[in-house]
Amino acid sequence: MPQNIVAVTDTTFFGRGYGVLVIRCPRLKKNLYFHEVSSETTAEYRRARVRLEAKGYVIQAAVIDGRRGVLAVFNDVPVQLCQFHQVAVIRRYLTLRPKLPAGKELRALVLSLATTTEKIFCELLDLWYQKWNLFLKEKTYSEDGKHWQYVHRKIRSAYRSIRINLPYLFTYQKYPELKMPNTTNSLDGFLGRLKGLLNVHRGTTTKRRYKLIQEILNK
Repeated sequence: MPQNIVAVTDTTFFGRGYGVLVIRCPRLKKNLYFHEVSSETTAEYRRARVRLEAKGYVIQAAVIDGRRGVLAVFNDVPVQLCQFHQVAVIRRYLTLRPKLPAGKELRALVLSLATTTEKIFCELLDLWYQKWNLFLKEKTYSEDGKHWQYVHRKIRSAYRSIRINLPYLFTYQKYPELKMPNTTNSLDGFLGRLKGLLNVHRGTTTKRRYKLIQEILNK
């Protein structure tokens, strides 16, 4: 009998060229699929979905970490982009302690993702952009005046990331009946523990390594 699920997906790497792609259903409190991968590709996620559906699972929605190609795999169901991963992206651009007021305000806004609504967030983001629009357009020119670049590139990149991902940051609020999580945190705990164990057992054989993965992810 088909079983409806919300698929929480993520891939973690334990070194160059070796990782594990996992799909978990928070409602069932169970990891439904895992597979060793050498890279995080759309093809790997597509294969994961095909295999899950072959087992009788019906994916009603997906929660992903933000890799663009994964959206195409689940383009026929509601998709929630992990808010924690979005915060992490902004942190990489702005650091934990932005020096400029525009960066400080943008970071504070992003940190409110989990405690606000889409309507309020969009309104505040629009106000932020109106306030700092001219600031974001500031340019610096080379000595010959022929070449230029934006002065505040990292803040621009942070803002652009939010704008691009905005359609997927509040999906869970639009489908309350699906009880979608707003992050991949239910899966990240398993992946963190798995990474710790495999780091301790570096140099183990491929067979032993996969056995450790099975033991952790099957619990």
